[in-house]
Amino acid sequence: MILAVLLGFLYLGVASAAPTPDYSLDAEWEEWKKSYDKTYSQEEERQKRAVWEDNVKMIKLLSMENGLGMNNFTVEMNEFGDLTGEEMKKMMTDSSVLTLRNGKHIQKRGDVKIPKTLDWRTQGYVGPVRKQNGCGACWAFAVAASIESQLFKKTGKMTQLSVQNLIDCARSYSTYGCKGGLVYGAFLYVKNNKGLEAEATYPYEAKVRRCRYRAERSVVKITRFLVVPRNEEALMNALVTHGPIAVGIDAGHESFTNYAGGIYHEPKCKTDNPTHGLLLVGFGYEGRESDGKKYWLLKNSHGEKWGENGYMKLPRDQNNYCGIASYAMYPIL
Repeated sequence: MILAVLLGFLYLGVASAAPTPDYSLDAEWEEWKKSYDKTYSQEEERQKRAVWEDNVKMIKLLSMENGLGMNNFTVEMNEFGDLTGEEMKKMMTDSSVLTLRNGKHIQKRGDVKIPKTLDWRTQGYVGPVRKQNGCGACWAFAVAASIESQLFKKTGKMTQLSVQNLIDCARSYSTYGCKGGLVYGAFLYVKNNKGLEAEATYPYEAKVRRCRYRAERSVVKITRFLVVPRNEEALMNALVTHGPIAVGIDAGHESFTNYAGGIYHEPKCKTDNPTHGLLLVGFGYEGRESDGKKYWLLKNSHGEKWGENGYMKLPRDQNNYCGIASYAMYPIL
């Protein structure tokens, strides 16, 4: 994800002496472990269960609010239910991830015909949902996915690109392997490197290793990359005109971690705190367009069991919700 996603969970950690478990949750705990193939040592299980129970309570609270009509999205227990806030920070990256120091906003506006809805997946521009596992490389997944889309646009063929290539080799461009990185830096690496390998020749390992890039195996080059002006109108124009775009949002909330569907809602979301990188692939609305329930459609890198088969809906035209338009970029081949 973009740089380490700073997840502010309800729990900030678990005390060294784990509290007595809620035995009424025994069956649910065992089923959850089985579903996600979780195994622990005896001491580790006590700690992990305490975290998991806190998450269960939080999900029940949000679900109750949903039942009262306070939220438009749903949450559910997923594979991250046993992670503390610190563990999620390490997995999802670092909060400074998308901050641009020297980037210029060079995407120009123009007269663009905007459709009522758009989903680049239906046109083949979006590859399969991938999974970071324990590596905080959302920045690399977002960059690779955006280049994949442009390569498809050029060739008509979807080629999955190597995230591992970026993790291992872009470390002199303000990227930090599994501890986060600048999307801007990753794009700059690909441009200056004059190439990026495919997943087939440089497969994902979810850890940092030495750089093993070989120019003769490169499958794509980018000539430049553009930074979209920080407003939703410009973001819409760029998405319609050029295709899927790498974006950064404030994902540092338990509601994001446990998001299961619907249009996301988080009162604490900020417009200037990018903690997670995703791929913007479309937009639409729920119900009647006049009701104002408009959304952006985003592809995450937490696997297909997260969100809506790996995707999420974020409010659109609501004052740059969660910073959707603050740090958006796309490549030119």
